[in-house]
Amino acid sequence: MKILDRYIIREYLKLLFLLLLSIISIYLIIDFFGKIRMFMSNNATVGQMAAHFFYMIPTIVSQTTPAVILLATLMTFGALSKHNEIVAVKANGISLYRFSLPLAIICAAVSVLLFFFTELVTPRAFHRAEYIRLVEVQKQEALGIFKQNEIWYRGSNAIYNFRMFDAKTNSLHGITIHYFDPAFQLVRRIDAEKAHWQEGKWLFHNVLITSRDAGSGFPSLERLAVQPMHLPEKPDDFKKVQKEADKMGFFELYPYIRKLEAEGYDATRYRVDLHGKAAFSIVSLILLTIGMSFSLRSERSGGVAQSIGAGVVIGFSYWLVFAFSLSLGRSGNLPPLLAAWIPNLLFGGAAYYLIRRVNT
Repeated sequence: MKILDRYIIREYLKLLFLLLLSIISIYLIIDFFGKIRMFMSNNATVGQMAAHFFYMIPTIVSQTTPAVILLATLMTFGALSKHNEIVAVKANGISLYRFSLPLAIICAAVSVLLFFFTELVTPRAFHRAEYIRLVEVQKQEALGIFKQNEIWYRGSNAIYNFRMFDAKTNSLHGITIHYFDPAFQLVRRIDAEKAHWQEGKWLFHNVLITSRDAGSGFPSLERLAVQPMHLPEKPDDFKKVQKEADKMGFFELYPYIRKLEAEGYDATRYRVDLHGKAAFSIVSLILLTIGMSFSLRSERSGGVAQSIGAGVVIGFSYWLVFAFSLSLGRSGNLPPLLAAWIPNLLFGGAAYYLIRRVNT
């Protein structure tokens, strides 16, 4: 079996890396032509363009590896079936489950590595790619940072601190705004529970305004239930700073959710994404099983076009169900845990049913 194991591993890894390289190349080519006008209009150097696309590669790998595993499985077993190698294996009394074991081990190892790669490498690489595009190429000033699970933003005449900015509803939560005089002395502070962007201005709720009296030097307090604020910054300015859940790692997102919930904010959307990251980490094993089942349903079936077609249909179906289920969770129609794991339960059940029907 060692010779057979080495053979199947070699054929599978050869296709796996070839497909991954092909998908990365196609993605980068499409992305390049989509951004070339922006780079040219900002006189970007070749080094800046190369660095931006280089730092985009981890994001591509994280997003496409499960699909690559599915395609590699379909094409590997499809080729073996086409050349009657599956028939030869069964004729020698070798179970197809045992024959597929090396690929299952490889896929499990890839799933673990991909989880830590997505956790440790992808967010930093994406942040660097965006920094090159926005700051180095487009010369946009970096006015804000996402630090210690909070947003700090330097406005035109103040420094802002927010617990959370909801880009979907254009709302701010846990607001503190500091105003300074030319000598950088604090002259005014505004605290508010939340604010919504409405009719071209910010509408603050549960507001406390603290001002320093010029005569006595003592602070004066003013409490307001609702107060319109004409800030120069618009929602688009804060969207550049708020780090979305899909750009955060699992171990970065978890304490952020804990902090939001401890302070009384609704973190349902973030919790759905947290469970989604955990669920997505094992999708490669499910797609591998489905891919093997489709390829082994007939010992003489095969063909590259057929394998690619099946892979596209299966992969698209999974991502469609996954995206729809997450959207139900974010809207509150499903519990976060269930919303994230429903696709895996459905496709995992289908994988088990299909693999049990394979004639081993």
